[in-house]
Amino acid sequence: MSQNSTSRESARLTNACSRRGFLAGAGAVTAAGITILRPELVRGYAANEKVDIGIIGCGGRGVWIAELFHKHGGYNIVAATDYFQDRVDDLGNKLNVPSQARYIGLAGYKRLLQQQLDAIVIESPPYFHPEQAAAGVEAGKHVYLAKPIAVDVAGCKTVEASGQKATAAGLCFLVDFQTRADRFYLEAIQRVRDGAIGTFAFGESTYHADVPWVGQIPYAREAATNPESRLRAWGVDRVLSGDIITEQNIHTIDVASWIMDQPPLCAFGTGARKVRDYGDCCDTFSVTFQYPDNVGIAFSSRQFPGHGTQPEGIRNRMFGTQGVLETSYGGPVMIRGDNFWRGGESPAIYEEGAVTNIAAFHQNILAKECANPTVPASVRSNLVTILGRTSAYRGEVVHWDQLLASNDRLEFNTKGLKS
Repeated sequence: MSQNSTSRESARLTNACSRRGFLAGAGAVTAAGITILRPELVRGYAANEKVDIGIIGCGGRGVWIAELFHKHGGYNIVAATDYFQDRVDDLGNKLNVPSQARYIGLAGYKRLLQQQLDAIVIESPPYFHPEQAAAGVEAGKHVYLAKPIAVDVAGCKTVEASGQKATAAGLCFLVDFQTRADRFYLEAIQRVRDGAIGTFAFGESTYHADVPWVGQIPYAREAATNPESRLRAWGVDRVLSGDIITEQNIHTIDVASWIMDQPPLCAFGTGARKVRDYGDCCDTFSVTFQYPDNVGIAFSSRQFPGHGTQPEGIRNRMFGTQGVLETSYGGPVMIRGDNFWRGGESPAIYEEGAVTNIAAFHQNILAKECANPTVPASVRSNLVTILGRTSAYRGEVVHWDQLLASNDRLEFNTKGLKS
């Protein structure tokens, strides 16, 4: 679909604020600052013991990642759910999920959570992530959550609270960003933290790719009259996906947020539909994020043919007084300047990152490592995308504090859909 390897990797990818948590529903109480789990939720794991998981969301990426969990060898896939019968059966038949443990409908995840499970893997449309993750924690399950974690401010706050509840209850909660598991990105960011590029001056963040979701286009054309078609075309639906800046562009914005290690002060931008005539998502965004110390990050994205222009893909640059950090998803990650570092590249980062995260999730469960550091970082980067999107939709400057105070919520009409 894409015109070079980086763009093809991006197309594959697209196809697929603290408060204290309350523990009442998570099966735990606190006494003198010590978390005490209900006995029926306490379980020890042998070093080689398998973890029983249920898959929530059996579309293309759901099946793909379920197969990676299966290949790891440390998991049993014992249940699955999707709104559509054909999708849950596709996954179930490939991975031998018993027919009686396959659930359909919007509330299928609730029936799945009633089964004997250790953990859930959430690969449903992003709109549903907050409620499904919260239900998983309430049921005493470990949670593996796909990005983006939510499509609105309220959903981000819900996931943040769920992550805190999980930690308090001794549960693992991992958000699956491939770049944050890549050794070259990890070392590059640490070198920047240690002063390798000096004081930040400005940055660039881009996600340029061809048209994703090609298989969803026919359903998108029926979405206005068929609610099930709208579900199948979730990737081009603003409410279900959060628009491209949240659903796909979050990968580059997350790297920028990781580099900055703090939220922006405000954002101003534009978003538009210039090429596509299906769904209701934009196909391009351009946003400037202003950070403290007068540091700006210029972000842009597109989802239509670039006609051979370079560079493509998911890229970030941060310019400093002593050098420049350059990152490319699936391509070179390096530092130029006074403290030159050649770095390296991970052409298979899309799969390798997921494999690393799946292994880390298993290890954390067995070791009872429940600090869950991926949650707050993911909440922040998700909110940054929503800041940019809100500014673009309104055509005005939106401040970070203003966004957090808004508690804006997107609403999906479920009329005509089976529960």
